[in-house]
Amino acid sequence: MKRDLMEILACPLCKGELQLTVAEETPQEIVRGELTCPKCRERYPIEDAIPNLLPPDLRDR
Repeated sequence: MKRDLMEILACPLCKGELQLTVAEETPQEIVRGELTCPKCRERYPIEDAIPNLLPPDLRDR
């Protein structure tokens, strides 16, 4: 995920601003980490540089 995406991403559930926690990063992108919504306390994982912004009940299908 490119860091620039943080400017346009919002929580899909409540439309709140997301906070980024980085676990692994290259000079080009964030490889692993998490996006967290402080408003509704939902968490969205970033794996293999792809943020999973599906609502929690749809992620494991």
